[in-house]
Amino acid sequence: MSSAIIRCTLLCMLFITAHAGASDMKLVMLGTGTPNADPARSGPAVAVVVGGRSFVVDAGPGVVRRAAAAAANGIPALAPDKLDTAFLTHLHSDHTVGLPDLIFTSWVLERPILLRLFGPKGTADMAGHLAKAYSVDVQMRLSGLEPATPEGHKVKVKEISPGIVLESDGVTVEAIPVLHGSWEEAYGYKFTSGGKTIVISGDARTSPALIEAAKGVDILVHEVYSDAGFKRRQPVWQKYHASFHTSASELAAIANEAKPKLLVLYHQLYWGTADEDLVREIHAAGYNGAVISAKDLEVFEP
Repeated sequence: MSSAIIRCTLLCMLFITAHAGASDMKLVMLGTGTPNADPARSGPAVAVVVGGRSFVVDAGPGVVRRAAAAAANGIPALAPDKLDTAFLTHLHSDHTVGLPDLIFTSWVLERPILLRLFGPKGTADMAGHLAKAYSVDVQMRLSGLEPATPEGHKVKVKEISPGIVLESDGVTVEAIPVLHGSWEEAYGYKFTSGGKTIVISGDARTSPALIEAAKGVDILVHEVYSDAGFKRRQPVWQKYHASFHTSASELAAIANEAKPKLLVLYHQLYWGTADEDLVREIHAAGYNGAVISAKDLEVFEP
């Protein structure tokens, strides 16, 4: 039986399954934004939910509040006290400035166990510095009148290399090395469960390893910038974005080679364009598959 891709929004409470026996894997767009302070789009953060478990990829601004909104609207695995496993694609601030929120807000809201955090080299230093920065707060909560779980403020970091980084409760997570400008290490992630697959690019330009990992997947979540908007950028920014990110026409070529069942756009750089323009640019570049430009709190089911 062929699978269907289900798109819904948490705000309208549309939760349906593709067919009898479908995987219960869900992709939740917690934040589709960029460093630009768009009030409609929180910073980059995506969750893969399987059964009662959630796996958060990146921690942009607003991550815990977006997760709480998802929980309140029908996905209890994203309740703040259940956010116990996270992955960082790279250490750019727009992908990590919500990390103290993920660590400490979830603890304050009674996460009973420590946060497992997977990421590139430098992740352990970042988590260690955050622990020092918030040490006064931690001690106040542990020794004061506020009830606090004794382990929830802690972080167990695993600095990763390419390959399988986690196998847990029927979910396999693979780290994919991607190219992101001058970053020495940057990763995408591939989630597999119940015969379904989701690949999340993180910030990346065209990457052979990512294309290979994404071949035939149910959902490919990929960052993108507008070709039309790019032409209006200053040369210094054109040089940066061409090295660090993926244009709509480049993404069309990636998708034509990988052939995902659904291509989901996030971390969209519009520069005067809109969601429908990005989709149009990808189709105009020769990709005829299903493409959706995602918004915060949308849910996709493979």
